Amino acid sequence: MQQILERSDRAVPWGPDTVGLPEAPSDSALARINDVAFYANARNEVSTLASVCADLLHLHSPAGENEHRCRGCRLPWPCPTFGEIARLIS
Repeated sequence: MQQILERSDRAVPWGPDTVGLPEAPSDSALARINDVAFYANARNEVSTLASVCADLLHLHSPAGENEHRCRGCRLPWPCPTFGEIARLIS
């Protein structure tokens, strides 16, 4: 997650009307390579992150139909983990 955040901070925003690589504030070849690497990997990384979030939400769901405890941590449901993940992805 930290790598995604770091690379996205260094990458130039890519708007919907952009074709190819957007203009960068720097002509540095290294900056452009970082941008290309970010865009090339973003789709897979976001997909992986979404899968992890879905797995965590499943793990931190109610243990049973009439049970009001979290399946993963056994705290009263909705547990703090479920609440925080739901807040972050909403």
